[in-house]
Order: sequence, then C-alpha cells, then structure tokens
Amino acid sequence: MTRTTTKEPTTWREGRRRRAWELFQQGWKVSQIAAALGVTHGAVSQWLARARTEGEASLSDRPRPGRVPRLTPEQQATVPALLARGAEAWGFRGDRWTRARVGEVIRRQFGVRYDPCHISRLLARWGFSLQRPQRQAIQRDEAAIQAFRDQRYPEVVKKGASKAVPSSS
Repeated sequence: MTRTTTKEPTTWREGRRRRAWELFQQGWKVSQIAAALGVTHGAVSQWLARARTEGEASLSDRPRPGRVPRLTPEQQATVPALLARGAEAWGFRGDRWTRARVGEVIRRQFGVRYDPCHISRLLARWGFSLQRPQRQAIQRDEAAIQAFRDQRYPEVVKKGASKAVPSSS
C-alpha cells in the first residue's frame, strides 16, 4: 500500500481521517469505512467531501479556534521562576501560594488579570500540583506526643489485653 502524502499524522484523529481517505481510494464504501473506524456514516461523508473539494491536506488537524493567550509563551516560561522566589518575597505573609496570590503576582509583573479557576489550569500546565495543608491543632505539643509514644503507650498496650471488656457474643 502506498501513501499519497509523506506527512505523518500528528494526532490519532488526523490519522483516522487519513485512513478513511485511503480506504475510500481503495474502493471501500462509506458505510464499511465508518464501521471499520468506529465512527458515524455522516462523519466519514464529511471527511471525504472535504478531501474531494479541498484536497487531502484538508484532512490535517487545524489550529483550534479560541482566544489568544494573554501571556506570551516567554512570559509564561518566566512565571515558575517568579513563584520560586517564594510568596514572602512578593510581600505576602507566610510562604504558601494560593490562586489569588499567583494571580496577584501575574498582575503585578505583566499587568494581566486571570480568574482564579483559570489560574489553576495555568499552574497545572506549568507543572504545579494542588497541595492541601495538613491541619494540626495550634496547641499541639510535639514533645508531649513523643513522650506518650515512648513511655505511656507501651504500658497501655500491655494492660489493654488483660483488661479488655468481654464481647457480648
């Protein structure tokens, strides 16, 4: 089997459209192609019609429509370094990053405002993950806890088996 183009598909969707075109050129019917590729008859018909009128290149993936990013790729590349300085370096109390704080740094540095929900998506794209602080009591006394574990707990475990309340069975 020979390929009519030398460009390899960039996504599986593009590969599927190109495969449909190849099968059509080999004499397959639209319904057979749809069944073989696991798509609808209408989808295959649209792909083939577009390939006939605009050429095989029309089966390639196209850039998705959408808003132009507010931050340039260069600006986006600098944000992780800005955050690496720490929250306190930006005048925040405590060294914990929140979406609001990240948004404030982006606003100060680049003059761009983002919704906090979108900041979450940006942080994920930049390789950051959600971190939830571990909650502990304010009055927690680590020395007392360690003393209990070392001295009192072993005694409780030893006495516990002999003074256990009998089950009701």
